[in-house]
Amino acid sequence: MKTALILFAHGSRDPLWHGPIQAVQERIGVLAPELLVRCAYLELTEPDLPHCVHDLLAQGVQHIRILPMFLGMGRHAREDLPQLVQDLRAQHPLTTFEVLSALGEDPRLLEVTCQIALDKLN
Repeated sequence: MKTALILFAHGSRDPLWHGPIQAVQERIGVLAPELLVRCAYLELTEPDLPHCVHDLLAQGVQHIRILPMFLGMGRHAREDLPQLVQDLRAQHPLTTFEVLSALGEDPRLLEVTCQIALDKLN
C-alpha cells in the first residue's frame, strides 16, 4: 500500500513563515526518500488539505497520514482538521486517512524545547 505523510499547518500570508514547515518536509525527504511527504495548510496558504490529498491520490497513494504541526490541541486540531478529514473520507472511501497526534503532544518536543530555552540563557 503506497503511503504518504502530510505535514498539516495553519498557514500564513508571510512567505517566511513557511520556511520551517518546508524544512521539515525536506529533511524527512532526506531521511526517508521512499516516503512521499507534502505540506498542506488550513488557511491563507496553498495547497490546502483537499488539494494536497487530490494530488497524492493521483500518484497512487492509498494511505495518508496527517501530522498536525501544532504545538497543542487547539480548535484547529480538535475541530477543523477532524471535519476536513471526515469530508475527505466520505469523498475517498477507498483511501485510509490516519490523523496523528499533534506535534506538540510528543514529550520529546517538550524536552528539546526546554533544552533550547535553557541553552539560550548561557
